[in-house]
Amino acid sequence: MIQNPIHKALLTFQNCSVRYLLMGGQACILYGGSEFSRDIDFSIGIDTKNISAIKKALHCLKAETIFVPPLGKQVLRRGHACHFRCNAEGVEGLRIDMMAKMRGCSDFEQLWERRSIVKLPEIGEMGILSLPDLIQAKKTQREKDWPMIRRLIETDVTQGYRKAGKEKIIFWLMECRTPVLLMEIARKNAALCKNLIPTRSLLKAVLNQNVEEIESLLIQEESAERKKDREYWLPLKKELEQWRLGRKS
Repeated sequence: MIQNPIHKALLTFQNCSVRYLLMGGQACILYGGSEFSRDIDFSIGIDTKNISAIKKALHCLKAETIFVPPLGKQVLRRGHACHFRCNAEGVEGLRIDMMAKMRGCSDFEQLWERRSIVKLPEIGEMGILSLPDLIQAKKTQREKDWPMIRRLIETDVTQGYRKAGKEKIIFWLMECRTPVLLMEIARKNAALCKNLIPTRSLLKAVLNQNVEEIESLLIQEESAERKKDREYWLPLKKELEQWRLGRKS
């Protein structure tokens, strides 16, 4: 992960006592699902104290607002993202995106309680979205997010299969998008898998070891989530367009 500009930006947010959770591509790198990302994405608390700390960090980074809307509690509470481009020495051109609300995800305080903690050289302890929350945040209409979900789960299974408890196995059965891997997990946890069928119907095909049906149902799952995400963003996009038009007039 830590390329120099990203390292400096994270350290600045730490030094300004910003309460944030790393998400997006940088979080995927830390979970082993990605190798490179140029930007930083944060989930942030929007209490007055934290907004003040964020503004201080942005000032230190000489970050300017790009696109719309500007940083503010109301727009963040609605589900919009606020975007910035850094201009300070060492972080020139680095983009930072911030959100306080994501479709299908819990509010920030709950995300904070479930966060994972990583320790990075010179930065210290830093919070990132828990893997289940990161997976949920990745269920968007964007093409690139779905292969990433698959890789994140595959990596998690590979790294933790031998010591996995019931909660972890349930997570894999509910979120895994690799047919062969799903069938292997289900074969070794058949009773648990059967109990989850009412929640994730494709697990019936998984227990039947029907690869073609599993692949078809995975496509249907993805299509349904993409549709939900498009519908979620429709009114937000209308607001963004109104803001853009207002800025031009």
